Amino acid sequence: GRRGAAAMAAPLLQAWGFGAALRSRAALRPLGLLAPPCREASGPGEAALEENPFYGKYRDKIQELRRSSPDVFESRMEKRNEVKKQPLGYSKQGDFIRCMEEKARPMFFAEGLGTKASKGGFTKDKTLDSILNVEMVKEKSAEEIKQIWNQYFSAKDTVYAVIPAEKFDLMWKRAQKCPSFLYALPRKEGYEFFVGQWSGTELHFTSLINIQTQGETAPSQLVLYHYPELQKEKGIVLMTAEMDSKFLVVHEAQCLANQVQLFYATDRSETYKLVETFNHRSSEFKYMSVITELEQSGLGRELRPGQGSDKS
Repeated sequence: GRRGAAAMAAPLLQAWGFGAALRSRAALRPLGLLAPPCREASGPGEAALEENPFYGKYRDKIQELRRSSPDVFESRMEKRNEVKKQPLGYSKQGDFIRCMEEKARPMFFAEGLGTKASKGGFTKDKTLDSILNVEMVKEKSAEEIKQIWNQYFSAKDTVYAVIPAEKFDLMWKRAQKCPSFLYALPRKEGYEFFVGQWSGTELHFTSLINIQTQGETAPSQLVLYHYPELQKEKGIVLMTAEMDSKFLVVHEAQCLANQVQLFYATDRSETYKLVETFNHRSSEFKYMSVITELEQSGLGRELRPGQGSDKS
């Protein structure tokens, strides 16, 4: 619902000083997109905005803002006009969905129990008990639970993982210090930026264009749910997700989830330093550094057609 979305966006806007950041040139590389070279935008900001490949998805919200708060809309357009598009090479998306064909053993899962859907289609209070029969799986080994979890979710259109306890510990400690980060999703047109904000063990994503056009009411488009209930006893943390399929498909959501591990669970201090800079020294943060890191890791390449992962 709107209240949940506002609750997510408000701490983000405060924590990262997003209000101030959005007034700065650095934060406004046009509406969350780094695009390949294109013709110079002539005329008013509005026309230029409509050239953004992602404009269509947000048209209704933008029109609504224009009608209800023309002054706000105009001032955002003026700010946008100060910024020039930064050219970048194409990054085409392809498929890297994991295909697991085995059937799950449904007796371990509590289908539909205690799930309360919010208006945005995301589940409120999504506990592990609402998904899994925790008492029953406690008799199983970590390896067996991992197999059960993976088999069950492989049949569903979603993102899921079983994270080793030590890795989640590291991610969790870092999330307390640095609760938000900017992620870059490779698209055919360039890169679309998403902001990920931790709220407890949930990680909420919304696109930068959403935050720039809707501010505190920007809804989540992807939520990753982490369940540490079995962490001490079994040494694993279970993760699954819900997403708004109007904006993301599974392999795009998977790419964002992979980036969380890339930036929050890394051993490379230079990589994690980007997260620290984003949270604590935002004026020094460079958008391109995220893309460079992504390209070096190979995650950017995995979304391009005809260049599947080298892993056998």
